[in-house]
Amino acid sequence: MSLENVLDTLALILVLIGALLCLTATIGLLRWKDVPTRLHAATKPQVLGVLLIVVAVELALRSWEALAFGIPIVLIQFATAPLAAHMVGRAAYRNRTTDEENLYIDELNHSTEQPGATHTESRPES
Repeated sequence: MSLENVLDTLALILVLIGALLCLTATIGLLRWKDVPTRLHAATKPQVLGVLLIVVAVELALRSWEALAFGIPIVLIQFATAPLAAHMVGRAAYRNRTTDEENLYIDELNHSTEQPGATHTESRPES
């Protein structure tokens, strides 16, 4: 068995694992009911799945062009997935579509004191 065959087999396995992770992200988006769990499903396995698929493509093509094309894809995924999840979570909180009864600590609600929360904000004298 040559090195090329081993790399092709590894690329195939990585594509399958990446595709399964992306599939589980899709299933999680469809099955889970509240926003925080859907955000978890949309970001964690999907980003890892895309990363594995990009690595598999690089292993299969074995070229610098594929590497130069794959690095920005991975970096953009790492940068945009957490930002998008944060913005969707904030929008869901503002629209009151989150299950507020199950929030342990509500850091966005400034009108009531939370259990165990301490406010150490101090404003400088003007």
